[in-house]
Amino acid sequence: MLTLLRRLHLLVGLLGIIAFLATGQYMDRVHDHLRGYDDTARMLYRSTHVYILLASVANAMTGIYLRPADARWRCGLQLLGSLALLAGPPLFLAGFCTEPYLSGLARPWSRPAIYLALGGVVLHLIAAIPARSRVEAT
Repeated sequence: MLTLLRRLHLLVGLLGIIAFLATGQYMDRVHDHLRGYDDTARMLYRSTHVYILLASVANAMTGIYLRPADARWRCGLQLLGSLALLAGPPLFLAGFCTEPYLSGLARPWSRPAIYLALGGVVLHLIAAIPARSRVEAT
């Protein structure tokens, strides 16, 4: 199971970095670096563009460094954290494609993706905290 999770993180990370490069080219070539856009649309495009990169790098790094936890409950936290992190890049990509066209500062895709990224990292951190007996033994 861990090997599959590592591969998924690496794949999502790599595809997300490609999506980051593609969305940058899209803003450049299709929208002329967002010249002439109002501040809200520019901010929504650019922030979600960067979020795609950050979520993708987080996935790639998780895929590189993920190691099996020693306890079953810690493995469960890792799995939940991984699922949360894996959801990020696709949600941010959906936000990039739709949120600049919504009224105001609505973030129906990016907001949940941000919370999932935070939750995923926190779950992985909790799973990685050493058990008390191992700390005292050293």
